Amino acid sequence: MPASPSTARAINDRVALRLLQQEGPLTAGQLKQLTGLSRPTVADLVERLTAAGLIDVVGESGEQRRGPNARLYGIVADRAHLAALDVRTEGVSVAVSDLLGRELARASVPIADDTGTGPAVEQAVTLVERAAKEAGAERLHTVGVGAPGLIDPATGELRDSSGLPEWHRRLVAALQERLPARVIVENETNLAALAEQRDGAARDRDTFVLLWLGHGTGAAVVLDGRLRRGASGGTGEIGFLPVPGTSTLPSATDCEGGFHSLAGSAAIAELAAGHGLVATAVSPGEPEAAALVRQAVATLSSPSPSPSPSAFSGADRFLSALADRLAIGAASVVAVLDPGCVVLGGEVGQVGGDVLAARVGERLARMSPLPVEVRASALGGGAVLRGALLTARESAQDDLFAPRSR
Repeated sequence: MPASPSTARAINDRVALRLLQQEGPLTAGQLKQLTGLSRPTVADLVERLTAAGLIDVVGESGEQRRGPNARLYGIVADRAHLAALDVRTEGVSVAVSDLLGRELARASVPIADDTGTGPAVEQAVTLVERAAKEAGAERLHTVGVGAPGLIDPATGELRDSSGLPEWHRRLVAALQERLPARVIVENETNLAALAEQRDGAARDRDTFVLLWLGHGTGAAVVLDGRLRRGASGGTGEIGFLPVPGTSTLPSATDCEGGFHSLAGSAAIAELAAGHGLVATAVSPGEPEAAALVRQAVATLSSPSPSPSPSAFSGADRFLSALADRLAIGAASVVAVLDPGCVVLGGEVGQVGGDVLAARVGERLARMSPLPVEVRASALGGGAVLRGALLTARESAQDDLFAPRSR
């Protein structure tokens, strides 16, 4: 059945807004060309969107022609402000942006292990409020939160998980109470995968697995362009995967003995120590494993004067042993999902770069009959915050760009 006039208008408006988001400011003539709509229809939608406060004249085209230059229309970026949070066990980072995703403020605060639940929540919420004020945002429209643990697929809430601070769950409720904003919570690794797909190592893939390697381990699964969460929201809890090379088996409440015991930051640090490697973290909060992997890669890639033979050998053996471990977990995922691409994410995956990715790829080629490409993360630990911001922006635009009853 043909669309009603109101439905057709809503569709046209949304198409125009998406084009302005993707292409930047456009003239009415360019909108006509890109949408295929008639000149009067484009004129009507420009008038509607301007009246709604969603677009405005942002300049004039630079075309050389007689008469006045054509007006350039762009989305009103400060129509809404968004915030993204990366919630870790050791602290919180926040970024505030406008509706187009331009970052306006960024801040972080460490939260010690012995900090009480109430004070920890207050520190995190205050951080968000200060960042919003610094960005000039009177109010936040949407807040995207990336946190470790399981997200209930039915309620969208962070589930109670053993081993994670209580203040994580309390923080979401506090944000909803203190901020007049929509709050969206998602697993941190899932957000990292969305960011790598949009802006990072998986931009050309609609099916891939991200293997998170930071303080802990995790995985995110994207199949046919869609993030898969599972029946209980637990897709990708690879830290609990039973693997050879550990002294025990994981339990329902503790991943010790699972893949985490091979690839978590503490396990990687122990492996590095066995090969004589030491390193210092570059930034506060950086996993020790990332500093060690960075040092090993730098040692192997060092120009003249070259490192000592013993240092070179230790770095080489360490990275080979680490690749053995990572391939064990990755091979299980590849055998079940056949993703064709595995991204080594998180801080460790990023600093390992092509050197570590190539070694894991070589081992997978020997272990699995399924073809798979292994890539290093392009965004590292920053992928969580980027993914949270992308999620907040999509939600805000879905709301603001939706047709309004007249």
